[in-house]
Amino acid sequence: MSTLRFEALKETFRRQAVHIEEPARRSELFGTNVFNEHTMRQFLNKGAHQDVMDAIKSGKKISRDVAEHISSGMKEWAISKGVTHYTHWFQPLTGATAEKHDAFFETIGDGLAIEKFGGGALVQQEPDASSFPSGGIRNTFEARGYTAWDPTSPAFIWGTTLCIPTIFVSYTGEALDYKTPLLRALQTIDHAATDVAKYFDKNVTKVNATLGWEQEYFLIDSALASTRPDLNLAGRTLLGHSPAKGQQLDDHYFGSIPSRVLSYMRDLEIECMKLGIPVKTRHNEVAPNQFELAPIFEETNLAVDHNSLIMDIMTKVAEKHYFKVLFHEKPFANINGSGKHNNWSLSTDTGTNLLAPGSTPMKNLQFLTFFINTIKAVYDNEELLRAAIASASNDHRLGANEAPPAILSVFIGSQLTEVLDQLEKVTDGKLSPQEKTELKLNVVGKIPEILLDNTDRNRTSSFAFTGNKFEFRAVGSTANCANPMTVLNTIVAKQLKEFKVEVDKLIKEDKMKKDDAIFNTLREYIKQSKKIRFEGDGYGETWEKEAKKRGLSNNRTTPQALKAQVSEKTVKLFEELKVMNKVEIEARHEIELEDYAMRIQIEGRILGDIARNHIIPTAVRYQNILIENVEGLKHIYEKDFKKHSEEQLHIIEAISAHVAKINTGVKDMIEARKVANKIEDVEKRAFAYCDDVKPYFDVIRYHCDKLELLVDDELWPLTKYRELLFTR
Repeated sequence: MSTLRFEALKETFRRQAVHIEEPARRSELFGTNVFNEHTMRQFLNKGAHQDVMDAIKSGKKISRDVAEHISSGMKEWAISKGVTHYTHWFQPLTGATAEKHDAFFETIGDGLAIEKFGGGALVQQEPDASSFPSGGIRNTFEARGYTAWDPTSPAFIWGTTLCIPTIFVSYTGEALDYKTPLLRALQTIDHAATDVAKYFDKNVTKVNATLGWEQEYFLIDSALASTRPDLNLAGRTLLGHSPAKGQQLDDHYFGSIPSRVLSYMRDLEIECMKLGIPVKTRHNEVAPNQFELAPIFEETNLAVDHNSLIMDIMTKVAEKHYFKVLFHEKPFANINGSGKHNNWSLSTDTGTNLLAPGSTPMKNLQFLTFFINTIKAVYDNEELLRAAIASASNDHRLGANEAPPAILSVFIGSQLTEVLDQLEKVTDGKLSPQEKTELKLNVVGKIPEILLDNTDRNRTSSFAFTGNKFEFRAVGSTANCANPMTVLNTIVAKQLKEFKVEVDKLIKEDKMKKDDAIFNTLREYIKQSKKIRFEGDGYGETWEKEAKKRGLSNNRTTPQALKAQVSEKTVKLFEELKVMNKVEIEARHEIELEDYAMRIQIEGRILGDIARNHIIPTAVRYQNILIENVEGLKHIYEKDFKKHSEEQLHIIEAISAHVAKINTGVKDMIEARKVANKIEDVEKRAFAYCDDVKPYFDVIRYHCDKLELLVDDELWPLTKYRELLFTR
C-alpha cells in the first residue's frame, strides 16, 4: 500500500484511550463555567441581578448603567477563573460560530495598565462584517456590522476566554445571523400560544418553545482521515468501495462503546457539564463508527446555542484523542447518514407541557388544540419546512438508509389517528350532551395511554409525534437548529393566531360556548390537514405516488426546495409576524443558493483532482505491472500464451476502459462547471450545478470504485472504507 496509508494505519494501532479522571458526580461540575443565576447572585447586586432575570423572562431592556455593573461583576468572576480575554460569540450565516478575542487589558499612562471590561463592551461590539455572507445586504467594502448581547443565553468560559452570546446585525439593522430571526420567532410563538393557552388556564403569562436535539456523528482516526483529501476538504468521501461488511448485521447499534471512543465521550461530557450543557445520552448508532449524544431538552434559544457550542467542543476534544469528527450528513456511501432530530414542544410558565395528553377532558382539549394546530401548520407550510432543512449535504441523506424522505408528512400513531378520525365524524357544529360524553370517553379513554409511548415510532416519517412532543427528524447533522426552529415556531404561531380569531368569532357571533367553539374549529382543521398525516413506510414509489395524489411536494434537491423561501406566501408570513423582512428573506435565499453551488463546485474540483492525480496514475502503474507479466508469459508459454494470459488481459482491458470513462467524466464535468460558473443568476447557477455538474460525480465514482477492486491493494493510494470504518 502507499507509504502514507501504511504509516497512517501503523499510527492508528499505536494509539490508546486517553485516561480521564472522571468526577464522581457530574452535578458538581454542572454550570461551573457559566455566568448563570447562581453565579450572578454572588457577583451582582440585587438590582442588577433582577434586571437580568427580567430581561430573560419578559424581554425588559437593560440600561447602560446597569450594564456597567453587570460587566464588572462578569469580569471579576471570569478573572477569578483564569480568564484573560473576552469575545462576542455569534452565529453568522456561514454555518459556523464566530468570535474575535479582546484582552481584559488597557493602558492608563505612565507605563501602567489595568484589567478593564466595561458595559459598552458587554452590550455591543463592531466586528468586521465585510467577509461574512450577506446575500447582497452589504457591499464587500462596507465593513460595519454590530454584535449585541443576548442576556437570555448566559455567558460562558471556554479555555481562557469569556464568551458572550450575541446577535449579529448589519449597519442598517438587517439580521446577518441565525439567532436574530429565531429570537423574533420565539417571541411570536410566546404571544400566540399564551393567548390560546388562556382558554384553559387564565394564570398562563408565558409560553416557551422547547428543543431537545439529538446529534449524530462519525468518529474517524485522524491519521487515517488525513490521508483522504475528500474527507479533509469536503467532510465526506467522494469515492470508495463499500466493505464486505457494513451495517448488515446491526451489530454496532447500541453495542458496547469502544474504549477509545468512550474515553472521548467522557472527556466531552465533562466539558459539557462545565458549560451547563445537560448532555444525558450517549450510544453507538447504526453505522460503523457512528455515534449519538443527546441532552435534556431546554428553552429553544439556549438549546440552539448549546448545539452550536457543542459541535465546536466535539471537534476540539476529538483532537486530544486523535479523532476527526464527521458531521456531514452522508460521509460514507451505502450506510446510514447522520441527522439531528429536533424534538419540539411548548411549555407554560405554570409548568404545563401543552403537547402532553392529560387526565381530564379539559386538559385533553388543551392538548388537542395545540396538537391539531401544529399538524395544520405543517400541512399549510410543508414546502417551507422542507426548505428549512435543505442543504447540499442533507440532499444525500434524505430518503436513504433510514432517513426520512424529502416528502414532508406527519406521523401520529394508530391510537391518535383513531381519536382524530372519531372526532372528525361529529357532524353538528355544536356538541350535544351525548357527543360531549363520547368526546369524553374517546379522549379520556384513549389519549392518556400515549403517556406509555403507545404511539410507536416511524423512522421514515419526517415529522412524528412521540408522546409529548413532535420530532422533526429531517434536520441534517450539520445544520444550525435555529433555521428549522425559526420556521416551525413561526408557522405554528401564525396558525394559533388564526385559530384564536376563528374561535373568538364563533363565541361572539354564533354565541357558541367556548369548548364548543374550540372543538368545532379543531374538527375542521382535522379535515383540512388530513392529507399530511401518513402512518406507513415513507420509502419507495408507492408513497411517492400517494403523496403526489394528496398534493404534497417532493422537492428532492436543495435548489428546488429553496424556492419556497421566497414565495409570496412566505414573505407575507414572515413580514406579518415581524420575524424577517423581505430584504432578509431574499438575502438568505441567495446565501443558501450560493453555498450550494460553491459546495458542489468544491467537491467537483476535489473529485477531479483525486481521480486524475491519484486513481488514474495508480491504475496505470498496476496495468504496467500486468503488461510486464503478460510479456513474460509470452516468452514462457509461446504456444499456450492465450490460455495462460487470458485473465491478465481481461484485467488490463478493464482498467483501460475504467480509466477512459474516468478521464472522459472528469473532462465533461469540468466543461459543465465552466458553463455553470458563467451564469450570473444565482438560482440558475445553483440549478446548473445540481442538474449538469453533480450527475458526473456518480459516473466518476462508479469507475474509480471498480478500479479499487481491480488494483493491487499494496498500490492503492487512498485509505479504504474497511480501514476508516473498522479501525478503533
